[in-house]
Amino acid sequence: MENNKPEEASSTSALSSAPSPATLAPLKLNYKRTLIIGFAFFGILLLWQVYDSWCPTFLTELFAKTMYPNEATLTDQHKLDVQYLVGIMMAIDNMAALFMLPIFGSWSDKTHTKIGKRMPFILIGTLVAAICFPFIPLFFHNGMLVGTICMMAAVIFFMMMYRSPAVALMPDITPKPLRAKANGLINIMGFLGGGFATVFGLVFVLSDYLGTNGKNNWATGNLWAIELPFLGASVLMLISCAVLFWKIKENKLEAELAPEMKRGEKEAAIVDSVEDDDEKPMSKANKRMLLLILAAEVLWFFADNAIGTYIGNYTIYYLLASSKSTMINTIIGGLASVAGFIAAGPIADKIGRKWTISLGLGLYIIGVAIMCFVRPSGTVLSDGYHSFPWLLYVVWGVKGFGWALINTCSFPMVVELCSSKKIGKFTGYYYAASMSAQSLTPIVLGIIFKATQVWWVLPIYSLCFIVASFIVFLFVANVKAHKVENKKGLEALGGDD
Repeated sequence: MENNKPEEASSTSALSSAPSPATLAPLKLNYKRTLIIGFAFFGILLLWQVYDSWCPTFLTELFAKTMYPNEATLTDQHKLDVQYLVGIMMAIDNMAALFMLPIFGSWSDKTHTKIGKRMPFILIGTLVAAICFPFIPLFFHNGMLVGTICMMAAVIFFMMMYRSPAVALMPDITPKPLRAKANGLINIMGFLGGGFATVFGLVFVLSDYLGTNGKNNWATGNLWAIELPFLGASVLMLISCAVLFWKIKENKLEAELAPEMKRGEKEAAIVDSVEDDDEKPMSKANKRMLLLILAAEVLWFFADNAIGTYIGNYTIYYLLASSKSTMINTIIGGLASVAGFIAAGPIADKIGRKWTISLGLGLYIIGVAIMCFVRPSGTVLSDGYHSFPWLLYVVWGVKGFGWALINTCSFPMVVELCSSKKIGKFTGYYYAASMSAQSLTPIVLGIIFKATQVWWVLPIYSLCFIVASFIVFLFVANVKAHKVENKKGLEALGGDD
């Protein structure tokens, strides 16, 4: 008994000297590590940008040639008539992804290997997708519709294996209050990947391959003009994956950051606290918040993916402008988005993530509303293309900034509502919501194109859905996280402390 008294005193002294949550230093975001994790998203957006810029036009040409085999010259009207088929093909792959994303995300949650739980999916998915990707333009060039579609499906499948685990890697090792800022950095890395894809589009001009205004025989084009962007994307994907694997040691970081992650749970911006328990159901308030966020997300992706899918065809076949114009627009939108990614975290700290996203939706609405008044230019340039309406450059800048505010804050809001054991699963929910929209919107809009026989319904369609998403999102609770602090200047490039 006498020996126990000193131990009790010692224990009491230790507890009394432990720092209280109020006296702890603010959580700090490690910029260097976050940017390295962003190499995963670099590869994802690089591939999607190339895929979305070239594949809808590939399908348009192949379907038009198949549907009108006896026509000596395929007109813009022929190509407008097949947009519903383009929409269906662009959607089928996404429909499969709708089921695969939550499956791969949940599967990676339960995976334990020497290289981590996410890395095996990232490595396998990247490798196979990178091998398949260059076969898409090869099959297209040879007029093989089935082969082109099969390669597109293979790329989508293995990118789905990669996507949820790759995106879940950031919240795995980032405390909840810091995830909006971290997601901004991740998205900047992604847009750098998209920037490389845009450069490919400026150097290797798709409309030149097809012929002026897309009216000449595309099969006579130079294969390398469309092959090199896909090969370049594959090589850069493999390099980015190698950097990620070399620098990020999942298991080691998970152990080192366990105390910060536990503290982050207590400082999360959610209605009800989340316990690290697989069996305990979500509270009603958190479930309502999750469903509203996902519903609004579906609607805003209905709006954005409609433009993303068809803007290339809209430019070539409706505005009669060079596809270079689309790439310049992408650069402008990308630069505006980078500014938005940088600004989103500080804005969210001041007004909360809900109102930051609402601000982004409002800017997007303004941009698309302006686009509704754009019509083809009557000015024909020396190269045979029509001049590109300058107003669309303004539109892409405005909506690019708004889109960045939306994306930076929405994903952290979703994974904030789950425990650390379900991050992959909730990441799957987030991307399943976006993919459900991306599955349906090309089909719906393709049918509308066929029914109306006009291209200018594109911005009107997008405007309707972005307004609907804004209305739904107004019902989401605005919960601000505890104030956190980030490293600045050279300190931001320090170690993992």
